[in-house]
Amino acid sequence: MGKHQAALLSIFSNSILIIFKLIAGIFMGSISVISEALHSGIDLLASIIAFFSIREASKVPDDEHPFGHGKYENVSGFVEAILIFLAAILIIFEAVKKILHGATIENTGAGILVMLVATLANFIISMLLLKIAKKTDSIALEADGMHLLTDVFTSMGVLVGLVLVRFTGLKIIDPIAALLVAILIIKTSIDMTKKSIVDLVDSKLPEEEVNRIVDIISTYPQVKTYHKLRTRKSGQRREVDIHLKLDDSTSLTEAHSLCNAVEQDIKALFPECYVLIHIEPYNNLNYSEV
Repeated sequence: MGKHQAALLSIFSNSILIIFKLIAGIFMGSISVISEALHSGIDLLASIIAFFSIREASKVPDDEHPFGHGKYENVSGFVEAILIFLAAILIIFEAVKKILHGATIENTGAGILVMLVATLANFIISMLLLKIAKKTDSIALEADGMHLLTDVFTSMGVLVGLVLVRFTGLKIIDPIAALLVAILIIKTSIDMTKKSIVDLVDSKLPEEEVNRIVDIISTYPQVKTYHKLRTRKSGQRREVDIHLKLDDSTSLTEAHSLCNAVEQDIKALFPECYVLIHIEPYNNLNYSEV
């Protein structure tokens, strides 16, 4: 299954879960179940954003976007994180209102069944999305998978709350469970915001990946040293810019062949990678380092 099909699957599953959660929540008068329906509604919107961002990011480079469209995925992850945060604020507002003015809840059995089905469905689909996201290095699909994985834990929290209400009769447990759901959602939102911003502001690749690039360069004895190594990530595409210093006696043909070899080795390590190599003479002390 490709990225586009996975995103469509997420849209379909969220749509079905919204309907069941909303019907059950209204029927029961449960703020925690309704908050879960709202959470799934935000996830549906996020899934739609992820689908279109993945489609845009897959487009080939053009005159206006010579480095490709990969940043669309990073923007998508950031927008999704903000949407999740807004959902958590709405849930907190409704839960506090229920605590202050009293909570009413009926027919907990229906809610328990719906939340159990939602938990299982979200777990299966989130694992599938995260697997494909890792395989394709898609931050938009990863964000979507994390949304659904958050749903798994929040649904479990609501499920436990409904079970406690059923056996204890303490209806205030329902809005308290909703507050716990909101806290988990906020944490997910913060984590996702940090992850998406890292690439949006062109931070360098993780140290482990940079070291692997340096290891590749070190395998070539013709390279005396290197400097100005710059890296960043755009969607699933990595970009590497480096200056290599070769002995003055190296011919243009030899330097060209060396650059091709280094570039191919880096692309073998990171298939979606743009590599720019600048060659400098090693022994020319008058050569500008700027």
